[in-house]
Amino acid sequence: MSDVFMNTYHRLPVTFTKGEGSWLFDVQGKKYLDFTAGIAVNCLGHAYPPLVNAIAEQAGKFNHVCNYYQSDVSAAFAEKLVAACAPAGMKKVFLANSGAEANEGACKIARKYSLRKYGPGRHRIVTLKGSFHGRTITTLSATGQDKFHKDFGPFTEGFLFIEGGGIATLDRTLDKFSVAGLLIEAIQGESGIIPQTREYIAEAARLCAERDILLMFDEIQCGIGRTGSFLALEYYKVKADIVTLAKGLCGGVPAGAVLAGGKAADVLESGDHGSTFGGNPLAAAAGLVVLDTVDRPEFLKEIGRKGEKMRALIKGWNSPKVREIRGRGLMIGVDITGEAWPVLEAALEKGLLILSAGANTLRFLPPYFISDSEIEQGLEILRGIIEAV
Repeated sequence: MSDVFMNTYHRLPVTFTKGEGSWLFDVQGKKYLDFTAGIAVNCLGHAYPPLVNAIAEQAGKFNHVCNYYQSDVSAAFAEKLVAACAPAGMKKVFLANSGAEANEGACKIARKYSLRKYGPGRHRIVTLKGSFHGRTITTLSATGQDKFHKDFGPFTEGFLFIEGGGIATLDRTLDKFSVAGLLIEAIQGESGIIPQTREYIAEAARLCAERDILLMFDEIQCGIGRTGSFLALEYYKVKADIVTLAKGLCGGVPAGAVLAGGKAADVLESGDHGSTFGGNPLAAAAGLVVLDTVDRPEFLKEIGRKGEKMRALIKGWNSPKVREIRGRGLMIGVDITGEAWPVLEAALEKGLLILSAGANTLRFLPPYFISDSEIEQGLEILRGIIEAV
């Protein structure tokens, strides 16, 4: 493994050279079943032929045009993305490069909306403890986990953290005189696959609408079909003012998006925001393949079925070392009695790639095309490891 990278990742000892479907291959040719999808990025798996062909075809035309102009492919992608998110109330989109960029854009929209309508002082943004919204200074400021804050202050002022699930606390904190927006993950990913309840989200939507506070959903990890609906918030039967997307949006090509609807759709004006690579034609070409593949009822239903199968198989182990199984679709967290990282290391040795989410939670985010037999194969490997450690 190369030692020229900064020490920002606790890397497992493997170097990959290629992938195919739900599998990755290392420099020795050993293959690994991938239950990570690059942390929900490679949603269509590895080397998916339509995705490969679309990227190659676009590269043969042009890789980039600046945002003084519009490209045909980015316009087509933007229109299709807004249409896919229209059931959540979305009408306009800003294309970016990452989830952190998308969440920065969301915060800017919320603050400008509030400033223009109510004047200074109403700029706070409420997020939940356990949330993860990015690693820039401002999105770290929005992230409700102390472990990510260490050594990087001072932070952007104006973010408040509250415990999820507490309606009285939510009511008390969403002060119409000081709060501009509520930024929430329908399912928290990095803290252990923690879904919000329908009651909590319904009350959040009601309070935000009543107090003219922008309701913003961070769908960076849980969006683009991951939970069995195109957006995770669809499960809650609510509409949003803002939705942020990234990870699986373009199937492995860096991309992010801020979508806005209703009163938030036209807040940003010329010069308010920008991104050099946002709407990049290569990303847009890939994104069109993702949308054409995923945004279909039968495809989303299959994601839900496969997720149910995974949870049922794990539950069927009746293992005392499995404490809880959470999630929806192919976004699954499993709490175990021991530490998660030794399980990741043992799984790597056995040819299985999995993730952790906290000290004692295993996280599974497999590609959508994973087969039933691959699910069974991977979970049988995992079962043996959990019983052994």
